[in-house]
Amino acid sequence: MGTGKSSVGRLLAEQFQFKFLDTDELIEQRAGKSIAQIFEQDGEAAFRKYEQDILQEIGELKQVVISTGGGLGANPANLASLKKHALVICLWAPPQVVWQRVRNQSHRPLLQTTDPQAKIRELLAEREPVYREADILVNTEVRSLKEVAQHVGHEFYLATRQR
Repeated sequence: MGTGKSSVGRLLAEQFQFKFLDTDELIEQRAGKSIAQIFEQDGEAAFRKYEQDILQEIGELKQVVISTGGGLGANPANLASLKKHALVICLWAPPQVVWQRVRNQSHRPLLQTTDPQAKIRELLAEREPVYREADILVNTEVRSLKEVAQHVGHEFYLATRQR
């Protein structure tokens, strides 16, 4: 959340002339409602089920940059599935930076709480062990979206060259 996954993903897809998929956008299309509405009306478990279903569908796609919601990659089984067929890159930033980036956004259902900053710290602490299992970790704290995309593109080039 707030690390630039979708924006960087779009830049990379354009750079490599790949297709771009955002799992959150696919979920909204399938459900016919926003993620906030899914959380509100159906609950987080229903949203996570949508994530798992989409992950199974996109498993064998080639030449695609996939941006996932932060919770999808935080699930160890989902991460293992992604790593079977993709280079998994985790974009991250410290909790206070994430808060500065998302504090004016109303479409973040997990932050609809009395203390959203504490929720960010809690989510990152819970998810950090799994996030660290990504193939590449990129700190986005002081980099522009363009710089992050260039860095990720370089890492992708190096990783695919070695295969």
